[in-house]
Amino acid sequence: MTLLAIRVALEWVDYNGHMNDAEYARVFSLAVDTLMERIGLDSEGRERLGHTLFTLETHLCYRREAHQGQALAVEVLLLDRDAKRLHLFFTMHDDNGELLATSEQMLMGIDMRSHRPAPFPPAVVEAIDTLPHADANAWPEAAGRRIGIPRSLL
Repeated sequence: MTLLAIRVALEWVDYNGHMNDAEYARVFSLAVDTLMERIGLDSEGRERLGHTLFTLETHLCYRREAHQGQALAVEVLLLDRDAKRLHLFFTMHDDNGELLATSEQMLMGIDMRSHRPAPFPPAVVEAIDTLPHADANAWPEAAGRRIGIPRSLL
């Protein structure tokens, strides 16, 4: 499901001549905003439901460079969820379908009055159910990775 279509802005390009690493995070953050709209947590929905999303964790992997003016498309895949959390996997592709970056994220449903975790409202749950989801045994290869330097056993 394509959430966001955007182009690399001039101000996102750094001294290396490609999109700065922080701007990849910006694009994925904009995709989360679009996701919130799709599941009924746009500004009107947040106001009416008193519910929002907070980001708990993000794992961003860079695969290829993006350059000024380049078209970007961000898609989302639901890996898992419970009453309060969403485990999502976002991919960023260029207009040739090349994978540029991935962002695995854990989002938490938050009651805006108490600022505490809270179960998703029923209408939001229904919208979440329409998201593309991965089978438990068929996650993307880049999902669930840990960061570290492999060490030889020698």
